[in-house]
Amino acid sequence: MQSMTKNKLSVEIFGQQYNITGKASPSYMREVASHVDETMRMISQANPRLDTTRLAVLSAVNIADAYMKLKREHDEILHLIEDDQP
Repeated sequence: MQSMTKNKLSVEIFGQQYNITGKASPSYMREVASHVDETMRMISQANPRLDTTRLAVLSAVNIADAYMKLKREHDEILHLIEDDQP
């Protein structure tokens, strides 16, 4: 169960420090920040000339694409389960 208090955490994403606040656990917030950092580093390696703003936007598009694909799969599975109900 998630705590109702907000957790504050300092994380590093692509060499910059960010203070993030959320109701999720610190370990989850670190995991999210780590995923963003890894995505930015992966895209930066493939496109070393990108400035940070373009890199951040491409990373957001990449993460949104993965999210939407998973959401679509999730919705399809839920639909199949509902169809199987008597």
